[in-house]
Amino acid sequence: MRHLADQVVLVVGATGGIGRAVVERLKGTGATLVLAARSGDRLQQLAATLSGERNVQSHPCDITQPDQVVQLMQAIREQHGRLDVLINAAGAGLLKPYAKITPTELEQMLALNLKGCFYTTQQAAELMKEHQQGHICTVVGILGKHSMAMGAAYCAAKFGVVGFSKCMAEELKRYGIKFSLFYFGGVDTPFWDGVSLKVDRQKLLQPDAAAALIQAALETDRHAVPLELSLMPDSHVFF
Repeated sequence: MRHLADQVVLVVGATGGIGRAVVERLKGTGATLVLAARSGDRLQQLAATLSGERNVQSHPCDITQPDQVVQLMQAIREQHGRLDVLINAAGAGLLKPYAKITPTELEQMLALNLKGCFYTTQQAAELMKEHQQGHICTVVGILGKHSMAMGAAYCAAKFGVVGFSKCMAEELKRYGIKFSLFYFGGVDTPFWDGVSLKVDRQKLLQPDAAAALIQAALETDRHAVPLELSLMPDSHVFF
């Protein structure tokens, strides 16, 4: 079993449903947690709830802006000298008939869910290469693996995330950098707040269930590589 004590862990999207659950799970492991999110106010509120934790730092960052991602990684390098784990948990959802998706909506999906994830992964990998080890965990979602009506824009971004992650994994395995992709389906997060579909949210997974699987992947044997992991509620199963 791998222990996270003294590991530097960056959680991107730390104020979201799954991201926040991951923070709650990892705060007592002895890891140094670096929390990043676009909303500085929400990040400050989260940090206030963790004021008793010594190894927690927060950095506002809009991952759709490459220069801000570079600045985030530079701050981690200066403060900690390394990065051991990246958890990509930032994202936004859109379920809408293909013909009604506007160019602005498509760009928003690609900017955050695809490009933003690419930038954080790219820059984190460069920092991890310096120490010949690292673990990149990306919350893809089941719609990065399966298609769905009204998911054209969202799936376009998430399928892209899977593609670049697998390509980077091939390039980076020689440096001891692992990639784990998480395909969660039906988690009760703000994803569903703006969705018009009728969903019984009481039947969805709780964010802590997703966070528990991420933690398990991080704590597995150091020679093991949890590549692709799926978790869905029994009311929302895809094979």
